Parts: sequence; C-alpha cells; structure tokens
Amino acid sequence: MTRLLFTTCFSIAAVTAFAQGPPTSPAREIVNKYCVSCHNQKLKTAGLALDRVDPDHPFNSQEIWEKVIVKLRSRAMPPPKLPRPDNATYDTVAAWLESEIDRAAAAHVNPGRAASLHRLNRAEYANAVRDLMAVDVDPKAMLPPDEQAFGFENNAEALSIQPALLDRYVSAASAIARRAVGDATIPPAFVRYGALKDNANDQTYLRQVDRLGEDFPLGSKGGVSARHYFPVDGEYVLKLRLQRAWDSEIRGLNVPNQFEIRVDGKRVWQSTLGGGKAPSKTFIFDGDEALQTRVPVKAGLHQVMATMLKTDDAEPEGPGPDRLPLFSRASDNSNSPIAIAALWIGGPYAGQVPLDSPSRQLLFVCHPATEADELPCATKILSRLAQRAYRRSVNDDDVQTLIGFYKHARGAGDFDAAKFDNGVRAALERVLVSPDFLFRIETDPAGSAPGAVYRVSDVELASRLSFFLWSSIPDDTLLDLAIRGKLHEPPVLEQQVSRMFADPRTRASLVQNFFSDWLQIRNVWLLNPDGTRFPFFDDNLRSAFVKEAELFLDAQLKENNSVADLLTSNETFLNEQLARHYGIPGIYGSHFRPVKLTDENRFGLLGKASVLAVTSYTTRTSPTIRGKWVLENILNAPPPAPPANVPSLESSNKDGKPLTVRQMLEMHRANAVCASCHARMDPLGLSLENFDAIGRWRASDAGQPIDASGVLLDGTKVDGPRELRQALMAQKNQFVNTVTDKLLTYALGRGLQYYDAPAVRAIDRSSAAGDYRWSSLILGIVESAAFQMRTAGQPPQPVTTAKVRRTE
Repeated sequence: MTRLLFTTCFSIAAVTAFAQGPPTSPAREIVNKYCVSCHNQKLKTAGLALDRVDPDHPFNSQEIWEKVIVKLRSRAMPPPKLPRPDNATYDTVAAWLESEIDRAAAAHVNPGRAASLHRLNRAEYANAVRDLMAVDVDPKAMLPPDEQAFGFENNAEALSIQPALLDRYVSAASAIARRAVGDATIPPAFVRYGALKDNANDQTYLRQVDRLGEDFPLGSKGGVSARHYFPVDGEYVLKLRLQRAWDSEIRGLNVPNQFEIRVDGKRVWQSTLGGGKAPSKTFIFDGDEALQTRVPVKAGLHQVMATMLKTDDAEPEGPGPDRLPLFSRASDNSNSPIAIAALWIGGPYAGQVPLDSPSRQLLFVCHPATEADELPCATKILSRLAQRAYRRSVNDDDVQTLIGFYKHARGAGDFDAAKFDNGVRAALERVLVSPDFLFRIETDPAGSAPGAVYRVSDVELASRLSFFLWSSIPDDTLLDLAIRGKLHEPPVLEQQVSRMFADPRTRASLVQNFFSDWLQIRNVWLLNPDGTRFPFFDDNLRSAFVKEAELFLDAQLKENNSVADLLTSNETFLNEQLARHYGIPGIYGSHFRPVKLTDENRFGLLGKASVLAVTSYTTRTSPTIRGKWVLENILNAPPPAPPANVPSLESSNKDGKPLTVRQMLEMHRANAVCASCHARMDPLGLSLENFDAIGRWRASDAGQPIDASGVLLDGTKVDGPRELRQALMAQKNQFVNTVTDKLLTYALGRGLQYYDAPAVRAIDRSSAAGDYRWSSLILGIVESAAFQMRTAGQPPQPVTTAKVRRTE
C-alpha cells in the first residue's frame, strides 16, 4: 500500500510540476556542444539526429532520449579522442533526463503489451506436468530445443509453434497420461542417463576416481545418479554402459572393479569386472554387456544410482598433489581408470497398475464403486484437473469437452475399473494438448478501446507470478486467491510473493532458467578447449565450472543477499579439482563445500571459471568478447554490431614471433573503423587477461608478462580484475539497473522497449530501501505497472508533455 501511495503522490507531483512551466534543461548545452556535429538531420550518424528534438521536454521524444541516457551513463559518447564533458556533467545531465522522463511517465503509464498467446517453453512444460500430475518427465527427450529472444528462452517472440511441434505434444501427452494413470500394457522401453549432462555418447573425459557427492555412498567412486519415474509396479532392467575411448574400447579393464546399483539407497545388485588375464578383443568392446540386472520396482519417482567401490590400491589417498591425479586426454585406454558412462533403465516387464502411486493419489480424488458412480467421479476428477491445468475457473463447456473424451475411451458396458482408468487417461491426454494448458492466454476486457491501459485479471496475474518465480503453474493457494479476486490486493500479493520466494522452486527456477540464460552459463556444456593447449581440461572440470556457478547463485538467493554481492562476494563453492584449478590449497575430495576466498581477483562473477571460459575462444582468451560481455551483462550498454568482414587478429608479427593478445588487439585497433567500439570493450576485457581461456590464473602470454592495465571511458585507470571490480562498483547503480532490466525482461517474457525504462528505474528506487536484496527487487517487479497491467489492442500513441495544459 505504501508503494501505491508513493506512486500516486509521484503522479500528482508530476502533473503539478508540468503546470508550473517548462523546466530548464541542462541537456541543451551538452547536446549542442558535443553531439549535433555528428547527430544531425544531414549526417544522422548511427541513425540518430538530435538537432531537432526538444531537450526541454525529453518525454516528447523519449525513445531518442533513452538512447542518449545509455550513452551518457556508459560514457560511450562522444567517441574517444573527441572533446568530452567531465564525469559530473555526464551524471548531471543523465539524472535530469531520467527525472523528467520518469515524472511524465508516472502521469501517463505505459505498461506495454505482453503477448496474448505465450507458449510454455519445455522447462515450463516439464515443471507444469510435475506439479499437475506428480510425474517427472525429461522435456529434452520429448520436445525440441527452444529458441532465445532478448537473451531468454521464455520470451514469447521465440516460442512459436510449428506442425512438427504439435505432433511432439500429442506424443508427449500420450506417454505422460499413461505414466500418470498407469497402464500395464505399456511396452518396455529404455531411457539413458549419462554421467555427463546432455552427453549422448559414451566417449567422455569424465574421470571417476572419487565419491561424486553427498548422495553417493561412502567408499564409492564415480557413477551415475538418476531420478526416474517408473510408470507401474513391475520388473525393470538396470544396465550399465562403461566409458569408451575414441576407438570405442572400454577404458581401464586392466584392474578389477566392483560395481553396484542402488534404488532409493538400497543396494539391489553388485558385480566385478576387469583384471586377470588380458581381455579378448570382443571383451574390450562389449565386456560391459554383463553389467545389468532385473529387479522389481514400485511405481513412482525413485532415485537410481550406479557406482563403483573404491579399493585400497585404486588411487593414492591422503592430502597432497597426488591424491587427485590429473587426467590428460592423451592417456592410453588400458591405464586410464574405468568409468561409468551411462545408466540405462528399461521396462516395465510384468507390469501391474498400482492404486497408490503418487500421480494416482494426486489425480484420483474419488474412486467409483459402481457404474452409477463413474460419471460423477470422472466429472469431479476432470473439473479439478482442468482448473489447475488451465490456471482459471472452468465452465461447463470445458468439463463437457473432457467428459466426451472420457466417455469415448471408456466405452460401453458394466462397471470396470480398467475402463474407468482408460476414460480418465484419454481426458488427461486432451488436457495436455489443450491450448489452455500449452499457452498462457491473456485477453483484453470486453469493450476495451485500442490503446487503453488496464489491470490484468487476478488469474492472469497468478500465472504471471508463478511462471516468473517457479517456471510452473500456480499452486492451489495462489490459484484459489486469484479465482476469489483477492490476489491483486497489495497485502495479499506481498504475502504471496514472500511465500513463493521462500519456496525452493524459486531458487531452482531462477538458477536454471534466468541466471543460466543471462550469464550464459549453459554454454559451458558447449565448450571445446583445444586439447593441445589445455590438455587437462576434462568433463569433470567442465561440470565443476557449472556446479560452482549454480551453488554460488543459489546461495545468493537463499541468503537474500544484495544484488551487488554478485560482483563482490568472497564466498564460493569448490571441490578439490576446481580448487587446484584456482590455485587454492587445502581442499580435498570431489564434493563441493563453501569456501571463503582470500584472493580478491576471484571475488564475484568475474572470478568464476564458467564466465571466463564462455567468453573465450577454444585456443586463447578474447578481451573483446569478455569486454562485450561486461558491457551487455554488467553495465547494460551493449556495443553496436560489428561491421561485416572483420578480419581475424594476426597471431604473430612480420618476423613470425608470437604476439600477446594485447598486441594483436593493438594492431587491430590501428584501423579507425574498429577503434571506436574496441575502445569501449577492450580495456574491460584486457583487465581480465590474467585469466586464461579456461579461467586459470597466469602471469605471462606468448612468453611475455601479462599487461592487464587500461583506461576506461570515464578515465578510470584499472589494472587487473580487482581494480576492474572496484571501478564497476563505483557504478553500482548501473549494475543494479542491469539486473533489474534482465529480470524484468525474464518476468514479462518480452523484450523491454524504451517506454519500459521508467519502470526499471522505479523498481530500482523501490528496492534501494531494502539494499537491493533479491526479495525487494522481485517484489518491486511484481508491484510494477509493467507486471500488473497491460495495454489493450495496439500500444498507445506516445504522449507528449506538450499535451498537458500549462498555466502561466
């Protein structure tokens, strides 16, 4: 309520200010002195002309002035070597423009227009199925990858639907409905769980010499852990596939190894393979065919774990550099340690439909005893299911459509529980292919004029909120409040945001979907560093890069830290291999644990190997890519696209002597066309040059000492990661603005436009009182007009301050 009163007062103050007469613009002088010589109607450099826009009333040309604000805040203009104002003038003019635009925007709210049809991406689809039916599915096995727009995979513009995708939805609906209800006739099928995420083959560099994590039993090494949904009670085949070399030979058969498989922590199978006499040629290629068993498993979600047991002579023990042997890709097959590449789960065999599986307990809210009970019970089941799946109250047409599918599949005849299940299963399939489930649908109020601004309905607000924080459907509490029309009430909404933020699903969703896209952490799985230059980069290290980032980001949310801590935190999570990679002693074992860093160069995101690696080439660092990453993701001032046919950097001089990356860039910047943009990016990236292409600290490049010094556009001198971080924190508000911009883009599922900039700044102001903590930032987004309101039909025409009557 306090925020809404503040907004109302701010709007009244804005109108009052307009009535007092035109403001005095400090922008006029700076534009005339530094800008119009290039940005005029004749030249229109970069497509921008400033000589005819009104600097006294910036809201009249908001789109242009928002671009100017970005350039002022980032010191991007005027170009280097041209006359420039001092930093105080930059900030004064930018602050005045922001204040005037925000003042007018408060009186003329423009929340933008979210898509009327917003398809669920495949992560949201899987989460919705889980929360709707208590069935865990692998969306990557069922649906094709989603595209990105504006940096995120949940953006409506990227989530089109093609005929081939419709076919995949139909197939997925059939499989999910059979799992949820149970079907004893399900044909046996195998599912593969790899030791390495997203790796579909058995040729990996994942070294398995130690316990993989807290979930694995003591005394184990390596393995695969899988959360698998078993559709019915029955017998299932659990089969291991061992890691292969590039010639498809099994690694490490020279010594005996004990294998075991556990289901929910209970050992169900154990066997030994390897050692003894030299293996035959056939055994070398398919000796792991014997590593399988067939066991009974109850329906539902179970943890299946395959691992190996340590032996006394398997590897060195105790502290010291030899405890975790480094694995080179050049290792030969026989001496490389054996490793599990994948766990295959197949079945069911002799399946029986259970009556107490988690999905049936959730779905079957009643159980008919006679034929007369069937239709009322089916109606009750499907009405509740449809309301949760469609995220709104359902009408008779909704229910009768599903009842039609139920009746057709159920068929005629006397009471039969199996027939009843068949009917319910068919109706479930219909729900899962309904547009009301697959799309988030928002409709304009009846009779609303095009361009009118209105508050979204409570049920639409509930979906916006749940997909923002959970990437899933509203739970019963949230949906019930929405249907009763209570959710929009400020105290109720604030309480629900607080409740949902405390739910572990928020951290899981934001880490896996928001942070992974924004910071490009998911690209770690695509890394392929040159094996000659980086022979000790393996899949264990790749996984460690991701694990550290995910644990770090999860902790930031769990502890509700300030957004600024992303850059400054001295806390991280390391295992032995990653600690050695960072040069940090005294950490042993493969499990991750919290660590307080002492080297300031490693603090925050800029010291994380995941960030440093995805902003490098396969053979060397790239200060330009790293600088561009900082501009886009830290300062929210992306550089323009590079011109066509940019030549690659020269790696050696005329005498054939290798050049450092800095020297390569100096030669490149000799071209005046390239110099302007590189002057913005390169000093940022060069300050990180002590980190190599996989994030290790180094002192030299091409045999010469690293020079990590540079001068930023605002004149700040930096030398190395620590000073760069200090320079960025001197612009803390700019970083907070960037985070808000990215998080609002993710929350709305659309790209932000110039008219959203006042909303971003308002959210920043509202969260400042809470020290920019994640909870206050998220609440500010949810309480914003952009999140709670929508523009009907076509967006409104820009409103100018000249349309407000002034009095002398």
